[in-house]
Amino acid sequence: MAENEVVETTEQRLAPVSAAEKYELEIPGAPPVRLQTLDLARHIATAPDDKRYVVATFNDVRMGRDIVTAVFPQQNGYLTLVRLPVCEYSSEHAEEALKMHRDIVIAIQQGKLKKYVQEH
Repeated sequence: MAENEVVETTEQRLAPVSAAEKYELEIPGAPPVRLQTLDLARHIATAPDDKRYVVATFNDVRMGRDIVTAVFPQQNGYLTLVRLPVCEYSSEHAEEALKMHRDIVIAIQQGKLKKYVQEH
């Protein structure tokens, strides 16, 4: 098994993934945020109009959604509105989810989040 491969057995899929140890995703201009328990990656992305978003990719297998990449608006420099995601995407594989995570952060930085959401 590859070092960054997500285990697909049912028994192990129910256990939290120790993602912080397995994945380091650096995106220029997007500071990482302290990872939560099931996170693979979490960054703050700032759009050209100074709107800020938190892009989070996390293991949500226990809720039946595989690996989820979600975008949340950020207010007051720290408050993330978790119940109001701008968009959410589900991926079966960590590598696919992390690529999407990076693509979304870049789309936000370029002011193209709305276009990204419409195309995906």
